[in-house]
Parts: sequence; structure tokens; C-alpha cells
Amino acid sequence: MAGKDATLILDAHFARTAAQPSELADAFHDVYIPIHPNEHIAAAAERADRERVRETGRWLVRYGTDRCSVTVGLALVAAVGVVDDIPLMQTIGLLSNRFGPLAADALERRAGGTKALLWLADRVTGWGRVYVVEALCRLDDPAARPWLLRRACDGDFLNAYFVGSVARTAGLHEVLTGPSVDADITDHTGRLLLVMTYSQGMGMTLSRYPHAEEVLAAHLRHLERSGPTATRYCLAAWLASSLGEHGDSVSIGPAQRWQSYRNGYLALLERDDWCETARNALAVKDPGIVRLVETSSGRQLRAFADRPPSGEE
Repeated sequence: MAGKDATLILDAHFARTAAQPSELADAFHDVYIPIHPNEHIAAAAERADRERVRETGRWLVRYGTDRCSVTVGLALVAAVGVVDDIPLMQTIGLLSNRFGPLAADALERRAGGTKALLWLADRVTGWGRVYVVEALCRLDDPAARPWLLRRACDGDFLNAYFVGSVARTAGLHEVLTGPSVDADITDHTGRLLLVMTYSQGMGMTLSRYPHAEEVLAAHLRHLERSGPTATRYCLAAWLASSLGEHGDSVSIGPAQRWQSYRNGYLALLERDDWCETARNALAVKDPGIVRLVETSSGRQLRAFADRPPSGEE
């Protein structure tokens, strides 16, 4: 059972009152160490003297030379750590693919956890971002909602795991119909909607999002009001493509459900000011625009319709 072997090592170590933290530096090489919170390791931490466990955990996190010992150290700090341990948890949490699950769980359970998690969320990507954003959503702290509305989705494929939680926790559909929608919320909403068009098997899909139509309509209104940028052009183009017949049918369901919204995005992409913005961005080799133009759907857009296929210039 996961964590049992590590627990035996910890129990034996803490049973010896003279044992030093450094004796555990190489003790976990040959056992499986879970990277997620583990009830057996947590129980071992609770059985021993808490101050001694904290000192051992801190030492392993700071001075451990392999991932296994550092993971155990973080698990100990997560189990019995105090507010003063938050900077240590944040620092090791930056190596988030490995240590993100334990760091996020530990910070979530500490006083001031929202602020600490937001600091970490701004600095991690990939799986680490999944763990941290999910923790923020579980806390459901109003202090986190401005960040969730503007920065949670960074465009990574793994955003699909938390996109539904972000929309629900941040009250996205309510915010978009209110008076305080800024450009950052508009752009982030585009990223969030796009993720929902391919999130089947991972998280909330567009077809199952209960406020999908309301949010799409509001996003279109705010795009028109905000005006074009290279980023908005790309998002509008990808959304138009993803909402059509060639989109992920499992994530979006019947394409005809979204036809009016798809038409709305296509209408924006036809406008002179949007086309000019896209062409100017292409001239300076904006990465998002360059990637879009390399696709068949991108080359069919009015802004690039007279451009030769890639490799023929």
C-alpha cells in the first residue's frame, strides 16, 4: 500500500530519540514514495513529537539530495508544519510537477493559504498549475476570484482539468454580465472557452457547461467593445474553428448549437480593423499569428486569404 514502507522507516527513525534528520537522507531510495498527500505518512508524523517531525521535515526539504527524501520531508512539513513554514512550502513548490501536490495541499490548509497559493500559482505551469489552481478553487475565497477570472488559464492543454472549477468558483457568467469587465477578463474568458472545446475526458466541456451560451454571447460583446489585438484575433479564430463541424464533437456536442456564436466570431475576423491587426502581427512574426497561419483554417481567413501556402513565399 502506498506510503506504508515509508511509514515503517519514519516510525523506526522517530523511535530513536538520538536519531538525526540527516540519517534519513538516503533512507527512501528503495521504497515507493507517493507525491500526493498520504494518510500513512501523515499518521506517522502525528504519532511522533511534532517539533521533532517539523525539524526533520525542514531539514529534508532544505538539504535532501534526492527527490524521494525531499518528498518525504515536504509530507512531514505538510502534516505538522506551521505558518512560518509557508515560505519553505512555496519555494519547494516551484518544482511543481513533483512537489506541487503536497505543497498545494499544505498551503491550502494553512492560515493565509490563499495569498500563499496565489504567489505560487503565478510561478508554476503544467501539472503544478493544475494542483495549485484546484486548491484555490476548493478554498473558494473571494480574494482569489480576481486572479481566477484573469490568469488561471495560461493556454496549457492541462488547463482542461480545472477549467470548470475556475468558471464556477469565479462566477464567470455573473461577472461577464456585470459592469466591471476589463480587457484581462475578456482575454482570459476566451482562453477558458477555448479549453472547454477540447476538454473531454479531463474536465468540464463546453457542451456540459450550464452557462455556455450566456458566456459566449457576453464574450462576443466584450470582444467587439474592446477591439482587436493579435491575441484576441487568434482566440476568435480558434474558437470559430473549434465550434464548427471539425471541432471535438465530444466536447462541444452538435455543432449547430453554436452556429450563431461561431458566426459572431467569424464576423469579427472579417472586419477591416481586425484584419489589419492580424496582418501587422504577422509582419512582426507574432508567434500566435504565425501558428494560426500555418493551419488550413487560418489560411482561409480574410486577413490571410491572399497569402501563399507556407514554404511558397
